[in-house]
Amino acid sequence: MGEYRIGQVVEMLGLSADTLRYYEKIGLLGNISRLPSGVRVYRDKDISRLKFIQRAQQMNFTLAEIGALLKMREDPQGARVHVRQLTARKLEEVEARIRTLNTLRDELRLLLNLCVASEDGCPIISEIEKPR
Repeated sequence: MGEYRIGQVVEMLGLSADTLRYYEKIGLLGNISRLPSGVRVYRDKDISRLKFIQRAQQMNFTLAEIGALLKMREDPQGARVHVRQLTARKLEEVEARIRTLNTLRDELRLLLNLCVASEDGCPIISEIEKPR
């Protein structure tokens, strides 16, 4: 079983020491073992949990949602319905954001084309200033 000091975890996972302490403070990590000197010692299970947190963040889950997922992780079969519901909501949010980004992309393309075609300067600023 591996044991890692906070500096090693920082280097291994690319997280800051403040982030690690914050995750512990809000309960995402639980109680991290400490040496008599007070130095935190992370074990393989803690590293696994941190990797889970990082992956869930990449999937755009909030820390609160990740906390719920971590609880569900303890009993994946029993939590199956809840995990599916949470993930379905997250997918809806992502799809809505994609629609918004597609609209933004189209608008920016239009503005660039207007600017290229304009002989009287670039209309981008005036278009941005228009109320919606």
